[in-house]
Amino acid sequence: MKSKVYVLAYDIGTTGTKTCLFEIGNRLTLVHSASQEYGLTLLEGGGVEQDPQDWWNSMRDTTAQVLKESKLDPAEIRGISFCSQMQGLVLVDKDLKPVRPAMSYMDQRAGEEMKKGIEHGIKIEGLNAYKLLRSLQITGAVAGSVKDPLWKYKWVEAKEAEKFARVHKWLDVKDYLTTRCTGRATMTLDSAFATFLYDSRPGKSRWHKGLCKMFGVRPEHLPDLIQSTDLIGGLTEISAKELGLKEGTAVFGGGGDATLIGIGAGAVEEGDTHIYAGTSGWVSTVTKKRTVDINARIASIVGARAGYYNYFGEQETSGKCLQWVKDHLALDEIDVYLEKKNVTEGEDAVHESLFAFLFESIKDTPAGSDGVIFTPWLHGNRCPFEDPAARGMFFNIGLDTGKRKLIRSVIEGISFHKRWILELSQAKVPASSTVRFVGGVARSPIICQILADITGKTIETIDHPQNAGATGAAAIAALGLGKIHSFEEIKNLIPSKQRWIPNPANKPVYDRNFSVFKKLYEANKAHYAILNTYNILP
Repeated sequence: MKSKVYVLAYDIGTTGTKTCLFEIGNRLTLVHSASQEYGLTLLEGGGVEQDPQDWWNSMRDTTAQVLKESKLDPAEIRGISFCSQMQGLVLVDKDLKPVRPAMSYMDQRAGEEMKKGIEHGIKIEGLNAYKLLRSLQITGAVAGSVKDPLWKYKWVEAKEAEKFARVHKWLDVKDYLTTRCTGRATMTLDSAFATFLYDSRPGKSRWHKGLCKMFGVRPEHLPDLIQSTDLIGGLTEISAKELGLKEGTAVFGGGGDATLIGIGAGAVEEGDTHIYAGTSGWVSTVTKKRTVDINARIASIVGARAGYYNYFGEQETSGKCLQWVKDHLALDEIDVYLEKKNVTEGEDAVHESLFAFLFESIKDTPAGSDGVIFTPWLHGNRCPFEDPAARGMFFNIGLDTGKRKLIRSVIEGISFHKRWILELSQAKVPASSTVRFVGGVARSPIICQILADITGKTIETIDHPQNAGATGAAAIAALGLGKIHSFEEIKNLIPSKQRWIPNPANKPVYDRNFSVFKKLYEANKAHYAILNTYNILP
């Protein structure tokens, strides 16, 4: 590589934006980053919304911070790219402005619309047999979750007719932002796949009019399709001024988090497996096979590389469970709250954050947590079972169970669920023996070792695993700019940093606990339905 260039990568997450400045040389080097949080609006009946302006404001503010602190001339930035949360619904009018707040991927209000749309007639796995099979034939997957954007679209149509009448285009989160940057409404193929209206069959790659008709979607609402590496256009004068960047700066398609986090992990060739633990989590293996396991809710989803798929199983709440632990269990146990200690100052300054202090506090707790098992379904679950009513529990608590055992059991429960997905995935698509692990919690050596022990896989991490999504977006920009010429070259840009080998001494206790873990949902799903069904009160 003869020269180095700078790119900005925006990671638009569920609760905040991280803006990363990368230098593209022999490796992708993170030069500077800034982040800003924003909120979620929780509504009755399972509604979860966000204001798209909050995403834009966070981009504006973090861009200004990065430019100020790095002292980089905006003219030196050759391109920008995006990684974002997926399966949101952003409906915009003819002026490309939102007609209502964005509906998050977590929104689950559209139960009635899903029931009318696909839960009737002769069924397979609870879904209309014809629509299921037709969807699988064309898209390789099916809108089988109340959280899928298709049902959100139908919910707006049914419940907010006046707003729906103003709709010009249906966009996902990242695609709204690239549209605002360039004035051109587009959607990358990975986001299009997640609508379950996209024909993903080899040689097709288009919106499918028959599926639109079957589900009652207006084809004119669907934007132009592009590849992740495509140049959409340059920053408009208005957008450039608001972001503090140069007009005409190249804007590339980018991708959703399910697509680009794997690329940012360096998992880009057939057979490469990565595991992600952020707010949500997943297990994904690169494959050329277009396949689906409807029983396990695992499917080959369209990725950024033409001709390749990601065999993908999602965990609804992953690192979010650790956030819950921090807020509701950890503070009292490690005496931070009661004694008002600041773990980033004084003698405890060695701990980079409260999470690092938390993980260190359970290092001497025995593997298996003395039989205590946690189920990480704090906001329902998607894979290997789809159930928005499922919830978390601590199972097998005794008189000698302290908070440290509970905390460790949460980490183990998250890892058990990933092993569950991994084992089901391997039934159809072999996983690699070495797995790249990314996401914020991949910074914890304790968690990396627990994951290795539970899955039986060698675990590797990268520099800045919490920025894997932004790293993937930067790699896409590198391809778009022609600084590299193939997806294989991305591996050279993103080498592994550390490695953890499974400890065979812990295998028996983890195998025992895992066998119980897998049975807890079936034993309790009827109870979840009773306790967590909306609108049961008069």
